[in-house]
Amino acid sequence: MKQAIVIFGSTGNLMYKKLIPALDKLIKKEHLDESSKIYCIARKDFSLKDYIADAKKQVTEEVNWEKLVTFLEYIVFDVNDINDYLLLKNKIKADGYTDLSIYLAVPPNLFPIIAKGVSESKLISKGESEKRIVFEKPFGENLNSAKKINRELWKYFDEKQIYRIDHYLGKEMIQNILVVRFANVVFNHIWNNSTISSVSILSKEKEGVMSRGGYYDKIGALKDMLQSHLLQMASLIAMDKPTSLDSEAIKDEKVKVLKDMIFSEKDLIVGQYKGYLEAEKVAKDSNTETFVYAKAYIENDTWKGVPFHFLSGKKLDEKLSEIIIHFKDDSALKAYFPSATKHQNKLIIRVAPKEGVQFQLNVKEPGLGEQTIPASLDYCHSCDALKNNPESYEKLLLELLNKNRTLFTRWDEIETTWNLVDELKSKDKKVHQYETYQDMIKIIKSKGVDFYDF
Repeated sequence: MKQAIVIFGSTGNLMYKKLIPALDKLIKKEHLDESSKIYCIARKDFSLKDYIADAKKQVTEEVNWEKLVTFLEYIVFDVNDINDYLLLKNKIKADGYTDLSIYLAVPPNLFPIIAKGVSESKLISKGESEKRIVFEKPFGENLNSAKKINRELWKYFDEKQIYRIDHYLGKEMIQNILVVRFANVVFNHIWNNSTISSVSILSKEKEGVMSRGGYYDKIGALKDMLQSHLLQMASLIAMDKPTSLDSEAIKDEKVKVLKDMIFSEKDLIVGQYKGYLEAEKVAKDSNTETFVYAKAYIENDTWKGVPFHFLSGKKLDEKLSEIIIHFKDDSALKAYFPSATKHQNKLIIRVAPKEGVQFQLNVKEPGLGEQTIPASLDYCHSCDALKNNPESYEKLLLELLNKNRTLFTRWDEIETTWNLVDELKSKDKKVHQYETYQDMIKIIKSKGVDFYDF
């Protein structure tokens, strides 16, 4: 079946920085064959030649432009004009495409407008299994706005036709969480509160908001990172084993564990880096947080009493995203091994920038001494891939074309995470000023949080 992708917002940053490189790789690997077509939709009055010239100025990765251009067609489009949708529909039909993905690489305020046009023109009709529509994060700015958007979408499409992208789910090590957990018997009986003392989920960035101040100042770290990326990682770590690895079975378990999660309001700590107020399009009196630490508990038999620590921020010491599973010490550790350091047993799932899995354990130091020291068993996934590791958008686009919904978020996942974050966001918290990561760590430690959790 001939496949077509329609991309609204084809002159935007997402298209140039992520989608074009990903599409180029899919073509090189023959996941898109020569019968496929990519319709680039935008309002700029470009010819295809103009469009390629503009893209070349902004795409930083190496792309086979000569090959890519054979797949592309550029269409000048007014999203408010139903006639443009009808012309597009007739063109796709005349070109012989029945398997259709429509990708909205546009701001959320355009979602309802484009969705309505796509539906009324019958580019996609409700229930058509070979047609789907894709929406980029952010999906709303709070629960009410997300519900409003979703009600509009359900007027026009079935839930199974809607693909909501959280690009973190396309990252190699996020996909690897299920393999690490369920393909290794060693973890099956210890993945619970009898052996795990805490879980830390971190996402640190060195950069500030840069040119995204206008967007970020309305959102902040709680909504930008905790509501989506961090809670998605937590749900994969904490969910029960699904009945199968079918997309819906996995999502059922993720939603169950998210509904059992309760945040500790007294342990919420937010900060704003010094210099944020000087960023472009940021209000001079803004209290928007650029750093968040939060602690949650999951009220079920598996995880009761185990704290889940979440930390995310901008302008920190390094770019790092990882999940740390801290295991409890044996009750006789010090009696048998007085030199052993506590809290050394941990599993680290490294998401970015390096990808891999590290298991830390106690061993005897080399030589004649009896000292106990920590050592690591380390698997470097990005090293092993030898630069053949797919970028997250390459994987997400392939899953979209294959109609596999596992790496896309379902509405009840979004609804549950917004419930959690809206509750936290409603609390009036002091916004601490910071220059360094250690400034915020000192504040967190002053609240009695064990430092080894970070």
